[in-house]
Amino acid sequence: MTRVHTRAAIERALAGLDLVPAIEAGFVALSEGRANVPPVGELIVEKGEVHIKYGAIAGDDRYVVKVASGFYGNPARGLASGNGLMLLFDQETGVPTDVLLDEGHLTDMRTAAAGAVAAKHLAPRDGGPVGIVGTGVQARLQLRLLRGVVPCMHAVVWGRDPAKVARYRADMAAEGFEVVAARNAAELAAQCRLIVTTTPATAPLLTGAGIRPGTHITAIGSDTPHKQELDAAILARADRIVADSRAQALLRGEIHKALAAGVLEMARVVEIGEVIAGRAPGRTSPDQITVFDSTGVAVQDIKIAAAVAARLAG
Repeated sequence: MTRVHTRAAIERALAGLDLVPAIEAGFVALSEGRANVPPVGELIVEKGEVHIKYGAIAGDDRYVVKVASGFYGNPARGLASGNGLMLLFDQETGVPTDVLLDEGHLTDMRTAAAGAVAAKHLAPRDGGPVGIVGTGVQARLQLRLLRGVVPCMHAVVWGRDPAKVARYRADMAAEGFEVVAARNAAELAAQCRLIVTTTPATAPLLTGAGIRPGTHITAIGSDTPHKQELDAAILARADRIVADSRAQALLRGEIHKALAAGVLEMARVVEIGEVIAGRAPGRTSPDQITVFDSTGVAVQDIKIAAAVAARLAG
């Protein structure tokens, strides 16, 4: 019988669950060719966007089909900007086993976990403030999950809306973080050597000239062909450029934009799964600039959905 799970039940199952090892395992499976991940299904409508991601990992019990949406005018209506669900199927019979009515929360969490994975393997270890560009759901989740892998209780935030910046600072202060506001993205970059960008921007927010030696940037927001948070010059200057998926990076994200600008060749790009497995270098010196381009891959959905379903079944 197919089990249906509400968001409340899913959130209870996530409590205390360490997602970083699961997401690492998914990335390694992808880079080792053990994952079947077809191209992303994408529907862009007037008010938002819908992504369909699906895939299977060889040897796993189940495969996943995920629908996730982003409608960025929703907060003005009192609604969350993200929504969606995940469907788990038995890999031997195709029978649906679980419907996870997560309202996009699992997508948010696995994205935040990918940011933690990137920081674990690429970020500097000097304990300086973390720069957060944006003030939405990912701006909060990224900082929370970073807490498990790097020193991050001090942060600098920048966003376009001062009221949202103030609300973000208050919300994170309630969780024990000390957050100060930057006047602009350049001021943030001047203070931080671990920066996470979390916006749906369609024009660069960070410039190449403003990035300090030794900085790591995790670019979260650019998950469609038209989005861009980083000046392509940042990737041209970077010492390490890491994708979640080379195949997806050809079609979307910061790497896609840098390729189109003619300042990057794909031969310079490695996958995070290769870095995790030790088959490609990550950060090898304190002064290197590193970039992780997170476009969001179905292996992340597979791993988080399986982990939550296992807890719910137990």
